[in-house]
Amino acid sequence: MAYDFSKIKVLIVEDNQPMVELVRSILDTFGVKNVISASNGEIGFTKYRQENPDLMLVDWMMKPMNGLQLTEKIRKSTNTPNPYVPIILMTGFSEKRRVLRARDTGVTEFLVKPFKAEDLYKRLVQVIERPRQFVKTEDFLGPDRRRKVDDSYKGPRRREGDEDLPLHDAYKNHTGNNKG
Repeated sequence: MAYDFSKIKVLIVEDNQPMVELVRSILDTFGVKNVISASNGEIGFTKYRQENPDLMLVDWMMKPMNGLQLTEKIRKSTNTPNPYVPIILMTGFSEKRRVLRARDTGVTEFLVKPFKAEDLYKRLVQVIERPRQFVKTEDFLGPDRRRKVDDSYKGPRRREGDEDLPLHDAYKNHTGNNKG
C-alpha cells in the first residue's frame, strides 16, 4: 500500500550534512514535504520541542548529545510535547549488544547505515502498520520490546492478569493486537 506522507513532519538529527541531504532526498521521493534537521542531539531536542514532529530519524554517534541520550531525554523529560514520538535510530553499528542497548533506551526502529531507500520505507511502514504499544515503568518509557509472540515460551507471565490467559492471548491483551 502506498502512503501519503505529504502532511507529516520529520525531524532528522544527524551531524553529517551529506547524510542529512541524502535522507532528505529519500524522504522527498516518498512525498514527505516537511523536513527539519538538527546537527546534534542538543539542537535536536530544542527543535523537537519547537516543532513537535510526527517522526524522528536520529543518528547514534553525535556530540555533545548522541542519539541514545536524545531518545532518553525525549522519553523521560517532563517538558517534552510527545514522549511517544516514533524514533528511528540510524547507525553504522549493528552488533546485537548495540541493537539491544538502543531498544532498551526507547528507540522505536533501528536502521543500519548504509541503507537503501527501501530500508527506510520499510521502517516508516512498520511504524504505521505495526505500532508497538508503549510500556511505562519507573525506569523505562518506550515501545514494547517484544516484537513477536513466542508460543513455545512456557515461563511465567510478565504482566499482572496474564496468569489465567494462554500466552498468545496475554500478548494480544498487552499489545492491542487482537487480530490473532
